[in-house]
Amino acid sequence: MTTVSFAEVPTPVGTFVLAVTEVGLVASGWGSRARLVGGLDLPEVHDADRTASAVAELNDYFAGGLKTFETPIDWRLMSGSRLQVLRALHQVPYGAAVTYGELARRAGSSVPARGIGSIMGSNPIPIVVPCHRVIAGNGLGGFSGGEGVETKRWLLTHEGYLQPTLLDL
Repeated sequence: MTTVSFAEVPTPVGTFVLAVTEVGLVASGWGSRARLVGGLDLPEVHDADRTASAVAELNDYFAGGLKTFETPIDWRLMSGSRLQVLRALHQVPYGAAVTYGELARRAGSSVPARGIGSIMGSNPIPIVVPCHRVIAGNGLGGFSGGEGVETKRWLLTHEGYLQPTLLDL
């Protein structure tokens, strides 16, 4: 029987929750774990050893030391074109960004750019599957995590894709 263990991690962009099964990271996001539990329908266990690696990587990412997550991914919440697009997104490297249309091409998907935006908005594993690295052709585009586009801006600045503004100093 598959179970899930949770960890809450304080970050510069708010509390981030990780949900880890025996297979790997299945969900993550901002706020409380109650928000993640609804879509999982898995029995919860308290297993700090299971979540320790993902917590350490997330902390290292926010400290500026981690560029590539090695945490295994449990893709069970995704299928079809959504899975295809999110797997392609998982390959977009730290410090880079792609447009919605470019991500569709990389995924080999027939999903139009607007559909890619919808997939990004429902990404169950933000940061590790880096939806913040998908931008509009004419600007940052939207972001549904944390404090919205300001969180996206912070993450892209943290990764060096965007230059800090005077307000960030």
